[in-house]
Amino acid sequence: MYLQKYATMKRMLSLRDQRLKEKDRLKPKKKEKKDPSALKEREVPQHPSCLFFQYNTQLGPPYHILVDTNFINFSIKAKLDLVQSMMDCLYAKCIPCITDCVMAEIEKLGQKYRVALRIAKDPRFERLPCTHKGTYADDCLVQRVTQHKCYIVATVDRDLKRRIRKIPGVPIMYISNHRYNIERMPDDYGAPRF
Repeated sequence: MYLQKYATMKRMLSLRDQRLKEKDRLKPKKKEKKDPSALKEREVPQHPSCLFFQYNTQLGPPYHILVDTNFINFSIKAKLDLVQSMMDCLYAKCIPCITDCVMAEIEKLGQKYRVALRIAKDPRFERLPCTHKGTYADDCLVQRVTQHKCYIVATVDRDLKRRIRKIPGVPIMYISNHRYNIERMPDDYGAPRF
């Protein structure tokens, strides 16, 4: 009986094989012995000096609050005045800040969100210019908060909240029960506990 072999391959000699001539053979690698007395260098990420464990010393009144697009939209739906509700939540002066990326995102949404655009152009809002290319607001906010720990981020977006929770020392403001609430705020700043 004849057996057929499937997928048989020619075996290749390894370059270190003894059957090869000396000049064609690959030389074995020599391992360098490590000096046990030598100093070991490691790359350790720099942590900002404003953080004392999870406690952020740069936060304090007047609070600078980075506002996201959907936070303005949900505030309109809940019939909340942004600045007044922020002050009611934190018991201190609040300066809402809006980046160029967020502004561009609201402008792109068109006629349906003209009320949000009018609120965003309020003179009480501080405009923060963006130097980077592209207008994806979430990346812009995360990058800004990572560099400068003096902001509170106001958002209702789950993905953005998840990303910001990974950054130590940055509180998040959100909307629940027709009022603003804050999470991850140090106790001695008078953040309300509900």
